[in-house]
Amino acid sequence: MASHFKAAERLKSLKRSGIRRFFAAAQEIPNVINLSVGEPDFVPPKYTLESGWQASLEGKTHYAPTNGIPELREALVQKAYGDYGIKYDPDSEVLVTVGGTEAIFLALLGLVNPGDEVLVPNPGFVCYEPGVLLAGGVPVSVPLLEGNGFKPSIDDVTSLITNKSRVMILNYPNNPTGTVLSREEIAALAKIAVERDLIVISDEVYEKIVYDDAEHYCLAAFPGMRERTLVVNSFSKTYAMTGLRIGYVYGPKELISPIWLVHQYLVACVDTFAQYAALAALKGPQDFVSDMVTEFDKRRRFVFRRLNEIEGFSCVLPKGAFYVFPNIKSFKMPSEEFAQLLLKEAHVATVPGSAFGSYGEGYIRISYAAAYDQLEEALNRVEKTVKKLKSTS
Repeated sequence: MASHFKAAERLKSLKRSGIRRFFAAAQEIPNVINLSVGEPDFVPPKYTLESGWQASLEGKTHYAPTNGIPELREALVQKAYGDYGIKYDPDSEVLVTVGGTEAIFLALLGLVNPGDEVLVPNPGFVCYEPGVLLAGGVPVSVPLLEGNGFKPSIDDVTSLITNKSRVMILNYPNNPTGTVLSREEIAALAKIAVERDLIVISDEVYEKIVYDDAEHYCLAAFPGMRERTLVVNSFSKTYAMTGLRIGYVYGPKELISPIWLVHQYLVACVDTFAQYAALAALKGPQDFVSDMVTEFDKRRRFVFRRLNEIEGFSCVLPKGAFYVFPNIKSFKMPSEEFAQLLLKEAHVATVPGSAFGSYGEGYIRISYAAAYDQLEEALNRVEKTVKKLKSTS
């Protein structure tokens, strides 16, 4: 190939997603148990798929409005008011997107100028930093340390804000750690955002997946936050619709307008079938969600207990999402190498903590959104592999 055929310079700082890399590697290994990807092993409620199919049979297979079909936007507005007491205008303050991931990229592309600093959780979801870089911004890591329960230190956040800071990304319940913040902790972060005039992208895709006495608090509901917050959400986790790729974002018109502009040129509109399925999910019975969370809770407790029984692992009990983020520092090897070992020797796919940022080094992420019997077998394999490792080291 001619030497002048090179990738754009903006891609030089991007690395392939660690999640996707291990997910792809797992496909090449027979009998692998894949705990790498954050995908519920449930099928969406039957009535949701039937509604999408019925809409297709009725000829609703053409372009949809760029911001989403009116019925879905109206239902989303009702959801925001019912869940959090926040009123949004369905025509100008809601945007239906291709999953939560597109919403995050739209927000960054639409609001970040070259050189703007963006506070990013570290460890944090793999798309945050690449999104900032593609927008021309400067990612600034906010450390989430195990000693602080994987929660951001208010002192750290305050010290990292400069006159170039424009956006702060928050994600609770958190991926990859499963951490949930209390009302007081969210309020403290909201206060900083107001005082320092920051726009906040609040990634709340795991809002319904919380356990024990934990509650989810929508950031936009706090004083002074509605006008500066983009709330990103998705049907992927709550309704197990990962492959339908349907998300949404709430925000004031001033913040939604620029990302709507990017969205219309990027994708034109979201899959019409998926929008009608999502509409049915919102309007139908919610037993599916509560039943799924109950099952996740059972798996969460098992994985937490089992990991802590295996010599070398130290695991904090997560309060949300469907991940555990065990400490593997006693094995004295990089998380990438350790995850490769589990993949090749135990035939169990996980994700190295380093995939989520520098502060994720020394950990791995395990998704327990897999069948209970698979989790049992996977952890038996892991135990056998690390025992062998310990005996030869």
